Amino acid sequence: MAWVVLCPSVEDRVMSMSIKNVEQSFVLAKERYTALGVDVDRALERLAKVPISLHCWQGDDVGGFENTGEAIGGGLAVTGSYPGKARTPDELRADLDQALALIPGTHRLNLHASYAETGGKRVERDEIEPAHFQRWIDWAKKKGMGMDFNPTYFAHPKATSGMTLAHPDAAIRQFWINHGVVCRRIGAAIGQALGSPCVTNVWIPDGMKDSPIDRKTPRQVLAQSLDTIFAEPIDRKYNLDAVEGKLFGLGSESYVVGSHEFYLGYAVSRQKLLCLDAGHYHPTEVVSDKISAVLSHLDEILLHVSRGVRWDSDHVVTLSDELVAIAQELVRGDYLGRVHIGLDFFDASLNRVAAWVIGTRCMIKALLLALLEPITTLRKLEAEQDYTARLALLEDQKTLPFGAVWDHHCLKSDVPIGREWIDEVKRYERDVLARRGPERAGEIGP
Repeated sequence: MAWVVLCPSVEDRVMSMSIKNVEQSFVLAKERYTALGVDVDRALERLAKVPISLHCWQGDDVGGFENTGEAIGGGLAVTGSYPGKARTPDELRADLDQALALIPGTHRLNLHASYAETGGKRVERDEIEPAHFQRWIDWAKKKGMGMDFNPTYFAHPKATSGMTLAHPDAAIRQFWINHGVVCRRIGAAIGQALGSPCVTNVWIPDGMKDSPIDRKTPRQVLAQSLDTIFAEPIDRKYNLDAVEGKLFGLGSESYVVGSHEFYLGYAVSRQKLLCLDAGHYHPTEVVSDKISAVLSHLDEILLHVSRGVRWDSDHVVTLSDELVAIAQELVRGDYLGRVHIGLDFFDASLNRVAAWVIGTRCMIKALLLALLEPITTLRKLEAEQDYTARLALLEDQKTLPFGAVWDHHCLKSDVPIGREWIDEVKRYERDVLARRGPERAGEIGP
């Protein structure tokens, strides 16, 4: 019998060496963490169970597929013109597939109502149904993912005044109330189909550019509108209601009806989830400090993790001090089972698939950093009021070999290590994104 010797290629040998280096580095890193009482394997097990909800609107610049002809509005703005944005639902799903293939773990999709697939028919927002999202549901089910949902209270002729649920015109207000009602039903259908509760989050742009005389009435009207939307009982096994406030927006610089204080009171009094968006506060405020305060009064909350630069500019999430602080608060407070983590940014100045990958991987890195803290020792030092040793340990842990644990996590999750994922994105850009034309190919013409 003749034997054929297959010599490994240079690429295979380099890959083998790289894997070997990752595994050796992990063993050494694990020893360092173990010496501080950190169970690295347990940390990785917990990390693998935390889903991040990727927002669909990064892939197409918050465009959606209705083609109403309206500008995005609502105080929202997307800057940049990087080529290759998704023009159809299939293109958007393909882009998400590529991004998810480069991110460790099993995650979720956060979908806006304006991404309905209506088969070429004009369907008003107060008439959308679960059937208009069936292809999204089928896609998520095939990937073993859950989904979250959002009514779309912008980019519509009935939202051009800047008011929706707080609109002084009862007919327009009723239209938006009906939209909220059907969106809750869609959220419940999503949750039931996928076997995981869908968080349906209400954010509205309502506000004024200049200072109003009457701040009270719009807030009273908003509370009534929300109460009507939430009146229909829906099993929390399928749908969780959330409300989201904001400090200001473009065109609503002086007054926002749904402020943080309004929604905090509403969420606590109605026991709804409060959405804390990292970009929706004054630049000197931080979400990390609000988490434990809010969860003292609510069972669960929703996070929209973003990165504001000077204002709510929705930059791609990076591994910033605040992102790490948010993750630390979730772990230190044992809140991971009570907080739903979603991302919220849109940047059209760079590769949109890469933006998803960078932001999501950074969120996961922050969680891993928090899970690798010597929390037992830190709590003991704090209880003993040994704040000097606590500070010293907090600073020392910053130089621990976290990167080796992260690389191991990526290796075991069968996703690229380090910067290797960038090559995959560049290949996808060359083979797929670059072939897309500049015009949208939506379902309905203008």
